[in-house]
Amino acid sequence: MGRAGTGSRGEAVAVAVAGPVLLLLLLARPPPAAGDSRKSDVALVSEHFSQAPQRLSFYSWYGSARLFRFHVPSDTVLLRWLLQVSQGSGPTCTDVEITVYFRYGAPPVINPLGTRFPDNTSVQPSFHVSMPLSTMLLSNTTVNVSHPAPGDWFVAAHLPPSSQKIQVKDFVPTCAYIFQPDMLVIRVVKISIVEPDMPLPQTLLSHPSYLKIFVPEYTQELQLELQGCASNGSLGCPVRLTVGSVTLPNNFQKVLTCTSLAWPCRLLLPSPPWDRWLQVMAENLAGAHEAVAFSAVAALTACRPWSMTFSHLLQSRQNQSYNTSTGQQSLSPCHRDLGRSSGWGSGPFCLLSYPIIREDMDVVSVRFQPLDRILVTVHLDTPSMMQLRLNTGMDSGGSLTISLRTNKTEITNDTLVVACVNAASPFLSFNTSHNCTTAFFQGYPLSLSASSLRANLIIPYPETDNWYLSLQLVCLKSPLGCEEAVVRVETTLHLVPCLNDCGPYGQCLLLRRHSYLYAGCSCKAGWRGWSCTDNSTAQTVAQQRAAALLLTLSNLMFLAPIAICVHRFFLVEASVYAYTMFFSTFYHACDQPGKAVLCILNYDTLQYCDFLGSGVSIWVTILCMARLKTVLKHVLFLLGTLVIAMSLQLDRWGAWNIIGPCLFAFVIMASMWVYRCGHRHQCYPSSWQRWVFYLLPGISMATAGIAIYISLMTADNYYYTHSIWHMLLAGSAALLLPPREKHTEPWTCWQRLPCHYQICRNDRDELYTVT
Repeated sequence: MGRAGTGSRGEAVAVAVAGPVLLLLLLARPPPAAGDSRKSDVALVSEHFSQAPQRLSFYSWYGSARLFRFHVPSDTVLLRWLLQVSQGSGPTCTDVEITVYFRYGAPPVINPLGTRFPDNTSVQPSFHVSMPLSTMLLSNTTVNVSHPAPGDWFVAAHLPPSSQKIQVKDFVPTCAYIFQPDMLVIRVVKISIVEPDMPLPQTLLSHPSYLKIFVPEYTQELQLELQGCASNGSLGCPVRLTVGSVTLPNNFQKVLTCTSLAWPCRLLLPSPPWDRWLQVMAENLAGAHEAVAFSAVAALTACRPWSMTFSHLLQSRQNQSYNTSTGQQSLSPCHRDLGRSSGWGSGPFCLLSYPIIREDMDVVSVRFQPLDRILVTVHLDTPSMMQLRLNTGMDSGGSLTISLRTNKTEITNDTLVVACVNAASPFLSFNTSHNCTTAFFQGYPLSLSASSLRANLIIPYPETDNWYLSLQLVCLKSPLGCEEAVVRVETTLHLVPCLNDCGPYGQCLLLRRHSYLYAGCSCKAGWRGWSCTDNSTAQTVAQQRAAALLLTLSNLMFLAPIAICVHRFFLVEASVYAYTMFFSTFYHACDQPGKAVLCILNYDTLQYCDFLGSGVSIWVTILCMARLKTVLKHVLFLLGTLVIAMSLQLDRWGAWNIIGPCLFAFVIMASMWVYRCGHRHQCYPSSWQRWVFYLLPGISMATAGIAIYISLMTADNYYYTHSIWHMLLAGSAALLLPPREKHTEPWTCWQRLPCHYQICRNDRDELYTVT
């Protein structure tokens, strides 16, 4: 089956599927619903989505993983991922293991290095597939998901953890591993809708039937029941209902099987997902040739919220009083009557809804706060609920942080504040359970007590959905003694790109996949983890300072070539070495993490000047060895500097930015040396002392420095190897500089005196004559 072409910028393109897949669809096509005499030719259709391939990287932090985002259409019954990998040719291409992660609603939270997450962070294991590259090259690997949830799905892939070796770009050959996932979806064209409290007749043969139920907002319970089931020769009701969609890494689908004689056959779903369609698949368990008839009935229990509008907040704040003698708060009548009928319709209120203001601060940065910035009042019998809207499609790339705090005078030893954080629908069953489990979501529990007045929760990459924070007061002993109890809770709700901005040993970086933005932490100084909080391999402050001193003070070695240049009247070369020493020193002082850092300019400016100084230093050293005429030498100095500056602007990390100009300068030097050898009929330089004590040691130091820079430098030994590179580069320049030109007078102190030696001697002779 051929893959469809991909549109510009990796946008998904849908195409029809032919061949064996279409035959499978025709065989799996369900019959028309009962009571419909028309025969539908197509009950299922397929679509194919593809994105531009990406090159995989060895894993060192989250930015090393390649992320793909697909949108699964509604009414999809089968999702198939086609994973394709290709590799380059060459000796560096080996058989490596590729790991692919899948998650619904948000990028997968992965931890290949086994590092620690920050405290109070809740992380669910990611669904992933790991396999050798050779297996994926022989055949396309497929991953099937039945009844996937509609919406955004994310795929992330990476190679094994990196070796931490620092490689020079375009100099060391590397192998390219190209990864591309394609998505094939099969969705239902015709689907039956179950109306609340209205039986929907269904007849099942050998093919399943697809239904869906719309769950409105503020639905407390959903009850699904089978009625009037009839089957030839089968006991009970041989029907299996699969309710809900699959969301990876977890699957909370509910299954209702009615084969037993117990009747009625019902499925009760507490707190189903609000404001969305709920998928239901009915299957025949009686056999391929037996028909089963039944009616599906859905009953919804509405939840009557007491919405704390602005007028209610003002009234409640005016009616609230505080007893200074007892330290307890007196409630207004509306607060005490929340659990009973309050004159608004019939029946009690099931929750107290607090309106929340969403304030967008920046990219993947949102602040949620209650209206009028008041405290949230938590009661005994009725949950208090806040809705956090994280459904824009761009909120899943950060971290949701929730902090709850109360005063010690507000809570007693007999009371406990229980809180749940859920997606899609709130948890409302505090009176029977505290497990924070709704119909299709396992929530995150929090609690406040007299001994623990603060609770925190961090959710990395929250799913794209409406999130709910529900709180309720629980009496630990007799409920009669807590009837008038109430606790005010201060909530701090934020969506941040990185937790604590990755701390002092990390940098928060925004990553982009087309128009989707997500954040990740790049750690330094041996710190690791999701937010750079794992110090298992971290450097101490003393080690950081030692590393900073090594990288900065090693540049003082350039004082030797500077002094030699001044002594030999090479002023331009001395200026270049001084420029290199200055900016290399302060660039490495700014490049340090944590406390041992000093930046006198912008980091990018210091880095550019350091790279420019290193390249120009090598350029002027080689040209100086060529012993060209002064005018020609200075012209080449300037032209080479301009070319190196341009190449660094195009690609700062390219190896040929320095290698290319230096090779050109080496050709000029070799040509001049060969010319002088032929013109003088002897080797140039002619002095053996020059070769033994200067040229050969200088060439050896330069060769050793290049070898260390290319092959031995890693992230662990960078502070030592790069400092040695500084000293070898400066030492080789001091040894390779040629002697002073013969026509150049030396810099001596007597030259700067107002009376030269010849004039003073003549004056003295005249004095002798007079005497």
